Amino acid sequence: MNTYTQQEILNSFRGATRSEIKRVTFAADFAAVDFDRLEYYGWHDRKIPRRAYLVVDRADGPVALLLTRAEAKPRGRAMCTWCNDVNLADEAVLYTVRRGGAAGRKGDTLGVMICAGFGCAKNARSLPPAFHAATDLDALRGERIADLRRRVHAFVTEVLSTEG
Repeated sequence: MNTYTQQEILNSFRGATRSEIKRVTFAADFAAVDFDRLEYYGWHDRKIPRRAYLVVDRADGPVALLLTRAEAKPRGRAMCTWCNDVNLADEAVLYTVRRGGAAGRKGDTLGVMICAGFGCAKNARSLPPAFHAATDLDALRGERIADLRRRVHAFVTEVLSTEG
């Protein structure tokens, strides 16, 4: 993922109002983020409970989305839709995002179960709990990272599909 400044991220928000963008609070460790090891950058707003943000590289530049974490937690152990990690150190929770364009302004949202702490990049790079001795681990990691990237981009594409 490319490295972005806070202003570049603020300028890339889609489906959020100007007042919502003005209230964005970046993570305290933003300056230390290693964007090279991420397929997306996600963080929680320190001042607004249940609010989080997502930034994704796209061919036409970065796209930032405002996410809202559901109040209720899943009743059972849920698997992250993006990294599909079954040994989650971090629980998967429901986040919703306002769709792009007129649909979003009317209140249409899209939801996804993802790692509450946005640890998908780390999960995709970790080894599975069991693998055959002859497994090409670098190829396996590469495949898991590519799958994560594909799922995240598919979600963002779906969110933006209603923009006019």
